Amino acid sequence: MVMATSSAARHIGSEADVSRYRELSLWWAQVPGPLHERPALAGDIDVDVAIVGGGFTGLWTAHSLVSADPSLRVAVVEAEVAGFGASGRNGGWCSALFPVSDSRLAREHGADAARAMRRALQHSIDEVGRAAAGEDIDCCFAKGGSIVGARNDAQVARARAEIERARALGLGDDDVRWLEKDEAAAVLDMDGMLGATYTPHCAALDPARLARGLAEAAERHGAAVYERTRAREIRPGAPGRRPTVVTATGTVRADFVVRAVEAWTPELPGHRRSIAPVYSLMIATEPLGDDFWSSTGLAHRQTFADHRHVVIYGQRTADGRIAFGGRGAPYHFASSVRPGFDRVPRVHRALWRALVELIPALEGVTVTHRWGGPLGLPRDWSPSVGLDRTSGVAWAGGYVGDGVAASNLAGRTVADLVLGHDSALVRLPWVGHGGRRWEAEPLRWLGINAGLLSMAAADRSERRRGKPSAAAARLSRLLGD
Repeated sequence: MVMATSSAARHIGSEADVSRYRELSLWWAQVPGPLHERPALAGDIDVDVAIVGGGFTGLWTAHSLVSADPSLRVAVVEAEVAGFGASGRNGGWCSALFPVSDSRLAREHGADAARAMRRALQHSIDEVGRAAAGEDIDCCFAKGGSIVGARNDAQVARARAEIERARALGLGDDDVRWLEKDEAAAVLDMDGMLGATYTPHCAALDPARLARGLAEAAERHGAAVYERTRAREIRPGAPGRRPTVVTATGTVRADFVVRAVEAWTPELPGHRRSIAPVYSLMIATEPLGDDFWSSTGLAHRQTFADHRHVVIYGQRTADGRIAFGGRGAPYHFASSVRPGFDRVPRVHRALWRALVELIPALEGVTVTHRWGGPLGLPRDWSPSVGLDRTSGVAWAGGYVGDGVAASNLAGRTVADLVLGHDSALVRLPWVGHGGRRWEAEPLRWLGINAGLLSMAAADRSERRRGKPSAAAARLSRLLGD
């Protein structure tokens, strides 16, 4: 029986061998120091907990487990390198956003449960900052809040309805509030802004630095992280048989196995229709000077967006750039995930047009980085965490792009489930949630892409007419909002 062991000192490979990872995103391009791959799994091992996936969810789970009990043998297996997926390529919004509305949570689980979920997510933002500081991870964490502009009458109506729903749940101005036009412009000089919603519950950060630092922190506390080790199969346990993870270079036997692969979930046997990988793409500008920022705003590195239907998101980076992204890339048939899908010139051009429309002063500025990657979309838009004690398999994910803080909450929750802790976390409404499977192809391809096109058309209609889109309202009801 071989015990899992790994440390940063065992890294192998030259910078030249892994330079391709620096092309994944602006964040990866700026990871300080040389990049080295950790060794792959070499042979069979026996551990207490095996985690499949070296992104935020898997790393927070590992970190939480070994922090709670340093005697635990915990192994993370990652197909590429830690932070390779959405964890190293996202917009760097560490927010309390959740794809399921508070009103839906309240309908399905009660108002108290909805409030508990909201507070847990808000707390997770501070927990990320606290853990990063405690582990000496320089991820450029800045909790400046988030401003979301309303730029036509339809967006104003949607923004004010959001405020009303928050008040109905008992959330006050210190959670989310309306900013009148002049007050909003003092935060961000967004063109055409009629007002905005503002929440203090958001931080901007560098996600690749956080992911790489978190992997090192998990190792320091005793976890093993095996890179370039693709899980071919998770075999559930049964009475008298422990669950296992099968890889090309060895089998990991464990008391518990945690599935934390988000958009790559469909590649595991039995999970083709569990999650749909949908792409989100990003661009980043060159560093912008003090004169630009003094007139534009975002003095505290607030994140920003507007109230359109097709999601956009931006942040002022620590080195003075704007990193900006959004949806718009198509879903690819049969849940395909390929490197070639990370860059779609048509979508990157549309993102640039959208950004200049928001902030016209950017006209003529150079875009230095273009990238993208897949996120995990559950059929009911509901993230979930859970543990099946019969099979010994736990899971977490389905964040629909809002996973930077939620993955921290998920990792701490999975750790409590595995350790048998009867905490407030294990009673949150997303624990044990079992969503529907996606439809078989070609219905999945037709449905997702039709939804994306419908929301883009709704935004165009609202810009022209200023009235809320009936089609978008119908689609929102169909999704269970």
